[in-house]
Amino acid sequence: MALIASRLHLVWIGTVCGKLKTDFRYSNTMGWNTFPVPTLTEKNRADLTRCAEDILLAREAHFPATIADLYDPDKMPDNLRAAHDRNDEVLERIYIGRRFRNDTERLEKLFDLYSKMIAKKGGKTKKKKDAA
Repeated sequence: MALIASRLHLVWIGTVCGKLKTDFRYSNTMGWNTFPVPTLTEKNRADLTRCAEDILLAREAHFPATIADLYDPDKMPDNLRAAHDRNDEVLERIYIGRRFRNDTERLEKLFDLYSKMIAKKGGKTKKKKDAA
């Protein structure tokens, strides 16, 4: 959940997924399967799990508020915003060792990783064909 709750993922789907009015047309093939994720250590996984738990706990603290209420930019509870900010910080440090300066830098890194991911998969496919 930490991955899909991140600014990185939002920027990615905003670029690769289509929109219908203001809603993303999210699909597993375009939004999730293409999202480049670096190799995660056990510590990375534990840190991201904790971030996801913090987001869920912050949401729960405002029960019975709806998701729409919680994510209204003008009314978002401070603890929920802080949990998301922390999630972004942890994830971005995994990607580049620091926070990204802006969304352009985020996309540059994501597309660089995506290119490497595709090249790696292409190499595996070629090996299978050559072996046959």
